[in-house]
Amino acid sequence: MSQIGSSGQLRVDRMNPFEHLSTWLGFPFIWLTKLFLNAIGLVLDRIQGWIGVDRMGYVFVLPNLLIFGTFVLFPMLLNFYYAFTGGTNIFLNDRPFVGLDNFKVLLDCADYLNPNTCQEDLFWRSFYNTFGFVIYQVVATVIISLITALALNQKIILRGFFRSVFFYPVLLSPVVVGLIWKWILQRRGVLNAVLIAFGIEAIEFTTNSDWMSFWVIFISTWAQMGFYTLILLAGLQSIPSELYEAGQMDGAGKLDSFRKITLPLLMPTMFVVLVLSLIRAVQVFDQVFVLTGGGPGTATHYMVQYIYRTAFSNQARFFGLAAAASVVLGVILFAFTMFQLWLGQRSEAA
Repeated sequence: MSQIGSSGQLRVDRMNPFEHLSTWLGFPFIWLTKLFLNAIGLVLDRIQGWIGVDRMGYVFVLPNLLIFGTFVLFPMLLNFYYAFTGGTNIFLNDRPFVGLDNFKVLLDCADYLNPNTCQEDLFWRSFYNTFGFVIYQVVATVIISLITALALNQKIILRGFFRSVFFYPVLLSPVVVGLIWKWILQRRGVLNAVLIAFGIEAIEFTTNSDWMSFWVIFISTWAQMGFYTLILLAGLQSIPSELYEAGQMDGAGKLDSFRKITLPLLMPTMFVVLVLSLIRAVQVFDQVFVLTGGGPGTATHYMVQYIYRTAFSNQARFFGLAAAASVVLGVILFAFTMFQLWLGQRSEAA
């Protein structure tokens, strides 16, 4: 509300936002808010009096621990127990304990390099598909993210715009990404329309296993590189500029500065990117499931999709076998992560 003061100047009375909200809601919002905050303060004061100031941190962490335990830790333990049970019933009381039988089914192979000799051949095909996907996708993601971060760290025109553009695919849902690229790659899709416009014959991307394996890696890299680029960009900006100035004074060129200054100091950040990208690559599912459904054939059928298909897509739902496969996947992922951390510690010690 505006009023004319004694000096003849216009004076604006600033209304408290809570008062405005209380007026809009039609009840004393400020009073209720203060009552609520006072009640919380009273409860926290009582708890602090019981356990002491030093232990109050546990009180604030407790809600997160409860959420983590309910939605992460408990399902993990339940899944681990399922791996040692059989049958098709979902309730534990109706599932007989079978010990290591599910793991024996998964690991029963005459030749582990030939999935056709395995009892659960689809599991091993998914394993080798995942292994190849992880190698190519992680390497491509790290290299492209590093190159992009180096470019965006330079003084270029519209640098802020390009940083947001590269990060934008990260904000999209993997399902949306899969649907968009499926529309682009289909027989009458955008990409084939461009090829035909240039006089090139249309390519059956969705029915060719080699093409779809390539596009799955490409799309996954495109969708995730913005996140890792942002991490590497933060690492690049933490390197003191004085080091580059000293290198220039010693006659070091751009390549020498990259090899002897940028890369060594960026290595801890690189290992963070490597670990995160590896975990994400092993768990690939939703984007590929929408894009290819695991096809053509089993060309893009990965381990998480095998777990999903075994547990929920078959008429006989083998929850125990799917749980055993997820345990194997977890062990492999843990081993990869520990190996990477060991390499990182060795490089830092050297």
